[in-house]
Amino acid sequence: MKAVFTCPGSACVSRAGERVLAPANFPSISRLFAASGSQRKDCFGATPKPARGTRALPGTVCRALVTLLIFATSTSLLAQADPASEPTVLAVAKVLPAVVNINTERVVRRTVRDPFEDFYAQFFGYNRVRPREIRQTLQSLGSGFIVDPAGYIITNQHVVERAADLKIHVTTNDGKTYNAHYVTGDDKIDLAFIKIDAKTDFPFVSLDDISPNILGETVIVVGNAVGYGSSISRGVLSAANRNITVDDIEYKNLVQTDAAINPGNSGGPVIDISGRLVGISSAKMAFTPQGVPTQGLGFAIPADVVRDSVNRFKKIAQKQPAPKSQVRTNEVSVSNAERLFGMQLQDLSRELSSALGYVQGRGVLITAVEPDSPADEAGVERGLVIYRVGQSDVNSVKQIENLFGRVQSGANVTFTVGVIRASGENHQLATLTLAAR
Repeated sequence: MKAVFTCPGSACVSRAGERVLAPANFPSISRLFAASGSQRKDCFGATPKPARGTRALPGTVCRALVTLLIFATSTSLLAQADPASEPTVLAVAKVLPAVVNINTERVVRRTVRDPFEDFYAQFFGYNRVRPREIRQTLQSLGSGFIVDPAGYIITNQHVVERAADLKIHVTTNDGKTYNAHYVTGDDKIDLAFIKIDAKTDFPFVSLDDISPNILGETVIVVGNAVGYGSSISRGVLSAANRNITVDDIEYKNLVQTDAAINPGNSGGPVIDISGRLVGISSAKMAFTPQGVPTQGLGFAIPADVVRDSVNRFKKIAQKQPAPKSQVRTNEVSVSNAERLFGMQLQDLSRELSSALGYVQGRGVLITAVEPDSPADEAGVERGLVIYRVGQSDVNSVKQIENLFGRVQSGANVTFTVGVIRASGENHQLATLTLAAR
């Protein structure tokens, strides 16, 4: 009669349960292989007695079975440990071809001084020389991802703000760089829509199947972190439906994660381990209301908002005429503030306000003053802050540009200019009236 063997537990036994043949637990294997002599012992050291109607397997067969078991188990463990089969790796490989790096350029005129000359002028009464004017290319970096094979890209609005003055370059994951143009955007949700100027099909992230955004699920941030393209960070979805306020704009129903979100990640996708979209990361939201960078705390615009916005943006894109093919590379863009009053302005970010010791969230910084301009003749100097134009408090360059857009040459405009310190001391404000040139 032929015995049939199974391995229901830690040792191989006959179906009748009367004979132990080989262990499945590895610590006992050495004892089995070390056993020698005329009598074979089982893995517990006892001399087995053959059951009626059964026949003991030879030692060579038993050892072969154990070797086969070890080999099969090792192969299974190696397969499970293969990094190429990890869910995170598969999810990144699925999405990465559609992720792009966004580089924007804007050529401006800058009036500069020698810092050593300024030092001597301040402390030793050294006569200042006329500052020299240079052309400077301002660059910003961000991320985005393609949502349509025609080359439409979704990103953050703040990555491509002032897009009318920008040249936008998009670099895909395969290293190719394309020109792109701004289609539309929404400041309230910090989303923008741009399109690659090329007639080819691109890999894209589908928005038809988005992540359910379950609390605690693994999420992956993909993007151009601090200039390093195709960077990956991983964490969990920490919370949903968060409302925060940044630069006087309230963003609602954000998702929160502990995955690292750095400058440059803005506009890049946050995905789950199935490669479905969780949201769009935004580095501008990685600060407390007091301007302190958060630790292990980042926010993303949820996928359902992204999907609805893309559908809305596509309808706008269909109504727009095709962009002009020529690109004006040597044109110098001049702002209304510079054209009318000879001032170059810059937004006071949290970092810049902290570095200068100015109160945060108020005013626009004057970075340069053109010689013999209305601002220069009125005594305006770089480093001062514009807090009010006419009857309007101002907190951004865009806001001032909109106000100056209605100003005609020869018109008088009243400014409140000075410095308000974060310490609450030494407030120095003055009201000036400048005639637009």
